[in-house]
Amino acid sequence: MRVLVTGTAGFVGSTLSERLLREGYDVIGVDSLNDDYSKKIKTTNLEGLLKHKNFIYINKKIVDLDFPRETDGIEAVFHQAATAGVRASWGSNFRDYVENNIISTQILLENLKHSKLKKFVYASSSSVYGDSQEFPLKISTLTKPISPYGVTKLAAENLVNTYYKNYGIPSISLRYFTVYGPRQRPDMGFHIFIHSAINNKVIRIYGDGEQIRDFTYIDDIVEANILSLNTPKEYGVFNIGGGNITSINSILSMIEEITGKKLNMIYEEEQKGDVRKTQADISNSISDLNYNPEFDLNNGLRNHYEWIKKHIEIY
Repeated sequence: MRVLVTGTAGFVGSTLSERLLREGYDVIGVDSLNDDYSKKIKTTNLEGLLKHKNFIYINKKIVDLDFPRETDGIEAVFHQAATAGVRASWGSNFRDYVENNIISTQILLENLKHSKLKKFVYASSSSVYGDSQEFPLKISTLTKPISPYGVTKLAAENLVNTYYKNYGIPSISLRYFTVYGPRQRPDMGFHIFIHSAINNKVIRIYGDGEQIRDFTYIDDIVEANILSLNTPKEYGVFNIGGGNITSINSILSMIEEITGKKLNMIYEEEQKGDVRKTQADISNSISDLNYNPEFDLNNGLRNHYEWIKKHIEIY
């Protein structure tokens, strides 16, 4: 089967692309290598993919793709590409979020609506729930994002639903809960904490550190995507959490133990758009996708630490 992976040079996209190639898929990977973080990191993520005979790389934005020529023969889409991050989504940056998260999704769906896809798998986010007081967060929980990023992810999720309802594109939307592990973006918390620990730098914590997150290891996220491709369900929205529900302060203590270093932390004012707690109800993911997160936080953090230590020269 030939599949399209958008954001193929990113954290999730590159890891997913490698898994698909190992399982015998032909992969067309699209990534513009924009400058939201270091291109060196992204090109490092691509190195193994580019050596594979069943991988085709297209260095373009989704809005610039040549449909149908460059997408000829694809039977499934894993739409991972996005401008990510809650804190950067305010102000003039919002234009990039609209283009890369909403418009790009609409262009993909519009151009593939007659392609007889087996599945369109969309990477959504727990940010669509906002600062909900209902826990665990269920698919039926009111979606009320409190950041521009969350707004764009929910808008794109609604577009996926719209094209399923009107054109019958079989679609699965996966609401990721705080993904971590090797290749995590350098602007994300675990990466910053571990990198700062290795280099004896000050770590700035926004808020009191008692914010609770449902942390999900990258391999569990990739598995959820594969399961979504193969489920007989034609449509669904699913929470993809890891069951590792703990506070930022607890994570910092674990990093101290793993690195053997005393962290130098400064607590600062909370950032706009940050939520107090996330916790995923994954009951429908278990029943309908056969999803079962396997990675515990301690082992996942150790893998994350070893990755950064091995690739410290690119960060």
